[in-house]
Amino acid sequence: MYLHLGQGVVVRQQDIVGVFDMDNTTVSPRTRQFLQKAEKGRRVTYVSMDLPKSFVVCAPKKRRGSAGDRVYVSQISPATLRKRARLMDNL
Repeated sequence: MYLHLGQGVVVRQQDIVGVFDMDNTTVSPRTRQFLQKAEKGRRVTYVSMDLPKSFVVCAPKKRRGSAGDRVYVSQISPATLRKRARLMDNL
């Protein structure tokens, strides 16, 4: 199944490592460092230019921990993304 992150961007649910709340997680220096490193490595995709509410870390299962990882910054809240994922699982 696929998860819609907004603005026509979809990812495979099996590739999702985690969905994170932007406000709560960016308090941590490690999270900020992770996002900065991903940005420098050009692995960040901004789904929208609206105020970001979440970020989704994706990695194909075959290449987890490699340069194939992607970070999607979305204007959709983590709670909404969670509901969408659950809805797709029930289909």
